[in-house]
Amino acid sequence: MKKILTIAFIIMYSIVSAQKTYIQCGKLIDVMNQKVLSNMTIVVDKNKVIDVLNGFATPSESDAKIIDLRTKTVMPGLIDMHVHIESQTSPTRYIDGFTLNPPDIAFDAARYAQISLLCGFTSVRDLGGSGVNISLRNAIAKNKVIGPRIFTAGKTIATTGGHGDPTNGYRKDLMGNPGPTEGVVNGVDDCMKAVRQRYKDGSDLIKITATGGVLSNAKNSSNPQFTEDEIKAIVQIANDYGFKVAAHAHGAEGMKRAIRAGVSSIEHGTLMDDETIALMKQYGTYYVPTIIAGKSVADSATKNPTYFPELVRPKALEIGPQIQKTFAKAYKSGVKIAFGTDAGVFAHGNNWLEFVYMTEAGMPILEALKSATVNAADLLGMSEQLGTIEKNKLADIIAFDDNPVDNIKTLAKPCFVMKNGVVYKN
Repeated sequence: MKKILTIAFIIMYSIVSAQKTYIQCGKLIDVMNQKVLSNMTIVVDKNKVIDVLNGFATPSESDAKIIDLRTKTVMPGLIDMHVHIESQTSPTRYIDGFTLNPPDIAFDAARYAQISLLCGFTSVRDLGGSGVNISLRNAIAKNKVIGPRIFTAGKTIATTGGHGDPTNGYRKDLMGNPGPTEGVVNGVDDCMKAVRQRYKDGSDLIKITATGGVLSNAKNSSNPQFTEDEIKAIVQIANDYGFKVAAHAHGAEGMKRAIRAGVSSIEHGTLMDDETIALMKQYGTYYVPTIIAGKSVADSATKNPTYFPELVRPKALEIGPQIQKTFAKAYKSGVKIAFGTDAGVFAHGNNWLEFVYMTEAGMPILEALKSATVNAADLLGMSEQLGTIEKNKLADIIAFDDNPVDNIKTLAKPCFVMKNGVVYKN
């Protein structure tokens, strides 16, 4: 407890003191132009970058602070566009809903959030949970809890029995008939109501499950689960409320419906075909691949036949191994890509491995880093504040002992993390 209070005091002191900080960088990754610059200085005032200077500048202000990263490689904070901050993979996952209370979920979520931030992810997009994710976002924003900046969908919107219906696999007397308030819809009117409920709950965006999925206790992994009219209704109301829509999808038909209806991103995209790729390019739809999630569920299902329920295991073995190949095809075809991992499906903190799998599939590391900064900020609609280290942007800055371009494994352990002008790791 004393250590936690000390950290909280340091954070609050850093915020209140508001002195200028000069960060001297041995190398600085220009993610926008995919270049590595040498001997640069970032000037931070309060929570914003106010200048980026050539050379190792020294402050003219008597009370300014210098952070010496002259032997390190510095870059903007990473953004993971697909996480589930409330949970983490476990063989007890399918009974946790009957044993964990919201406070239990909250304490776990706070721990996962801190892990994410200290691993260099200064912002994350949370794509579905119990609603605790909204409270956690607020607590972090008020400096009550240490974690990344969270943009959350709150509860996922699914169809009855579809991927995301929270009662899948329950015995009949416990299933009930969840509706739009719980994120379960049938028909256009339900879809409209569910989006408005997410607005009332305080969500930042909408997430739908356009097809079947792997980890739901249901048979099909890829069948379309919304009509196109239903998705159009969701997107229309979402636009009215300033929401973007992310669509979980493995099967091609569900993806095509979602893209034509106007969603902002396709998550996973495992079975996308040439027509899907053409539509994504036509509509400017982002692809968030989550390669590590596919590999992780396939690995768990292979090593431990009882890790998942009977209905889940064959889906994990079918879908999981295919995502990396799909990513390679989408990337080479020119689809817009934003970095995302599905953290929670695997252990939080291992998000960096997605970069390894992206580069294995043919994407250069600097382009992969751009997908986790510039592209991610664009998909969030936050390009004016996040994604690059530039004047007037938020001071989300991380550093590594080595240059990730030369040593991708250095991404596993940042030596410096600043979020919103506050140093959390140095």
